[in-house]
Amino acid sequence: MAPLVSSQTQAQRPTHTRYWVIVFACVLAVITYIDRVSISAAAPAMRHDLGLSEVQMGWAFSAFIFSYALCEIPGGLLGDLIGPRKVLMRIVLWWSVFTAATGRTWSFSSLMTTQSLFGVGEAGCFPNLTKAFTAWLPEREHVRAQGIMWLSARWGGAFTPPLVVLVMKLVGWRNAFGIFGCLGVLWAVAFYFWFRDDPRQHPQVNQAERDLIARTAPPRAGHGKVPVRKLLRSRQVWMLCWQYFCLSYGWYFYLTWLPTYLREGRHLEFTHAAWLSVLPLFVGGMGNPGAVLLTGPLTRWTGSVATARRVIAYAGFAGAAGFLLLSTRVNDPTFAMIAMGIASFSNDLVMPGSWASAMEVGGKYCGTISGAMNMWGNMGGALGPMVNGYLLRGALEFKLFALKWSLHWGANNWNLTFYVAAGVYLMGIVCWTLLDPVTPLEL
Repeated sequence: MAPLVSSQTQAQRPTHTRYWVIVFACVLAVITYIDRVSISAAAPAMRHDLGLSEVQMGWAFSAFIFSYALCEIPGGLLGDLIGPRKVLMRIVLWWSVFTAATGRTWSFSSLMTTQSLFGVGEAGCFPNLTKAFTAWLPEREHVRAQGIMWLSARWGGAFTPPLVVLVMKLVGWRNAFGIFGCLGVLWAVAFYFWFRDDPRQHPQVNQAERDLIARTAPPRAGHGKVPVRKLLRSRQVWMLCWQYFCLSYGWYFYLTWLPTYLREGRHLEFTHAAWLSVLPLFVGGMGNPGAVLLTGPLTRWTGSVATARRVIAYAGFAGAAGFLLLSTRVNDPTFAMIAMGIASFSNDLVMPGSWASAMEVGGKYCGTISGAMNMWGNMGGALGPMVNGYLLRGALEFKLFALKWSLHWGANNWNLTFYVAAGVYLMGIVCWTLLDPVTPLEL
């Protein structure tokens, strides 16, 4: 009889198949950031070979982000309507093709075209992963899943510059993009055959795990049209969007201009610059599990999930602004990158709470709302590299502003880009003051 009792007890325990969704999300997050960051690591060589100015390179960075941002809501909406399985497979295949095509560009216009189409392809990735989390994970695991996924994304991006340098030395920057494009194709095939939009249909999920997920997950079935007017009138939705705009504006510097800053602003050689550029994303990635660890104790101490998320967001935005400004006062490049790393860490403290809030505020519309948040955030991310290109050009009005206020002026106007980003970060605190991050939109 003992073996029978043991078998019955085992059958009542939930399986852990749902955690494979987090594994797939983490692997894809790494691939997305390898594909994004590779252009920033290759930018000096691309500028030389294609004859691009600082402003043109800034526009090339922003071309991807603008198209990515504009297609975020359609990508999230499509996931709400037909499910993330089909959407994710298609967008990953699309962006993989145009990652490879970046290595075949021959001019500024061709680079703008491939980067724009690359952005169209990648749009909807994170909203649909968030949609998958909402369907597959109990509510108490939402923040943890987002923290792990964004940690993976940041660390994938962190180690891309030295990886790109290594691959470029072996095959050149053009063939390097082709190699990186193949990674997404492999992921898309594996994900499509394993994943199901409804976890109840997955053969490896037992009844106990189905019951565990069903107790807190929102409805997964098609729900008709999305209430667009209600979303546009919601202060919650707008504050989610604006705080993510403030978060992304400064952070995209690490994905775009950082290697160039280290080489031209700090006068480091190529390999040294590549390794130092690891620090902001590597240290920043630890902000995601840091936020997860802080959320539990703060929630118990304050008695409110909303208050805990606000406190972490306030600390994150203030720290991101403060340490970014500190980096402008440090002469040693290594210590400057440590300061930027802490600024990036502070930035990423806000990430898990932002995405968990989009999941809980959105409910069954979380794909659309998280898409809207990510779209608006990436509008800020697109604006940053483009504005920085003009700042680096040394526009007269910005020079007069700096002299008027006695700001410390760095070589090639680099410090002014950090002053502007710090100001935008501080605006994020205001957004979180006005945000209710836990009440579902339907209520």
